[in-house]
Amino acid sequence: MPPVPEKIKAKTKVVPTPTADPQAASWDAVRARDRSYDGKFYYSVATTGVYCRPSCPARLARRENVAFHASCADAERSGYRPCKRCKPNEPSLHFRYAAKVAEACRLIEDAEEPPKLDVLARAAGLSTYHFHRVFKAIAGVTPKAYADAHRQKRVRDNLKRSRSVTEAIHDAGFNSSGRFYANSDEVLGMSPSDFRSGGTNADMRFAVGECSLGSILVAASDKGIAAILFGENPEALVRDLEDRFPNANLIGGDRAFEDVMAKVVGLVEAPAIGIDLPLDLRGTAFQHRVWQALREIPAGTTATYSEIASRIGMPRAVRAVAAACAANKIAVAIPCHRVVRNDGSLSGYRWGVERKRKLIDREATAKVKS
Repeated sequence: MPPVPEKIKAKTKVVPTPTADPQAASWDAVRARDRSYDGKFYYSVATTGVYCRPSCPARLARRENVAFHASCADAERSGYRPCKRCKPNEPSLHFRYAAKVAEACRLIEDAEEPPKLDVLARAAGLSTYHFHRVFKAIAGVTPKAYADAHRQKRVRDNLKRSRSVTEAIHDAGFNSSGRFYANSDEVLGMSPSDFRSGGTNADMRFAVGECSLGSILVAASDKGIAAILFGENPEALVRDLEDRFPNANLIGGDRAFEDVMAKVVGLVEAPAIGIDLPLDLRGTAFQHRVWQALREIPAGTTATYSEIASRIGMPRAVRAVAAACAANKIAVAIPCHRVVRNDGSLSGYRWGVERKRKLIDREATAKVKS
């Protein structure tokens, strides 16, 4: 090859090979104002001389003016002062609000009668409207719903030790038995007297079988399917049911129930077919909203916990959504297996991550074939 002439060499511009930004993840967190990174690092802006937490709502700076620091002290040693808007050297606004909500929850739990909204708001030092919005965003439910759920829990606990059903209901903070009895089936799944005796008068039909995911137990009350459980040991599944209803009339499935069992197993093997059996859902109002959102996820697709939180109108209640998924006891029919992490990876599953993976893969394959 002939040598390159000197004149051409002089006019040739050397373009450096671009390199990846080693702090790209941190910059992405700043751009997204991701609160989950608060406290993990801080960023400074050369043009303003201040440093901020990643979630700072201030106008986004240009990347070339941004530097990252491991701590507030590191940023201040570099000559930067704390931002007056996000106050990175103080507890975050979210943390302060969370503390106020936790205190409000304690006030609700300690009160004989549910405190009024304006009383809770004054104790938190916030306006009534702002307090209601903050409480719902952090707790996942409204103050009233939280108070109702707490009273319902107190009834369940009191029924096990009180001398009478009426005493248990009044001790839990209900002014009249009528107000509680109006929704007792939804709260307890049976009448208060039956619950108090451990479900003595409740008939629970069940059957244990095998499917491609291992052992499966299906239980149903007169309202509908109350549990679909997976496991490795059939006896352990039955013990789980016995613990749930220690004095209930557990009735082995007859021929009519075999049809129910067959439909459930068919749902497990081909979730896209759906199920036309009624369900006996027992949970809080918030859990019911989450479970309904799960049932609206099409077979063969997935959704993130954040997406479910947004669908029920509570985008910040991600952890509460995850807890509601974990509380689901009706596998596949309430498809909590279709919920994944934000990066698409599989998170925990009540009946094992491997079963979750098989269900998702099975539905995806069926969707492609169709």
